Amino acid sequence: MTMDFFLSDPRRILYIWLTLMSLLLFVTMGADKRRAKKGQRRVPEARLFALALIGGAVGGWLGMYAFQHKTKHWKFIVGFPLIVLVQLGLCVYLAAN
Repeated sequence: MTMDFFLSDPRRILYIWLTLMSLLLFVTMGADKRRAKKGQRRVPEARLFALALIGGAVGGWLGMYAFQHKTKHWKFIVGFPLIVLVQLGLCVYLAAN
């Protein structure tokens, strides 16, 4: 496969972006949990939400439960799933058009 395959369809670019951002936020959630256990400097919540908003919400939501991290904070319990719904809606809209 060539790069043209990946870049030829704007929807494909979006799906690749969402996948990469989700992976990044998933890893970041794990790293933040590890830092919390060690008493080290933490990843700011604003950065976690920024990564979710730019496409990583699925990874953040999965990371919350995979690492048992931020599962008692209502902002994350409600915020990440809402962002996922918006991003999913965007994907469905683009796939239909």
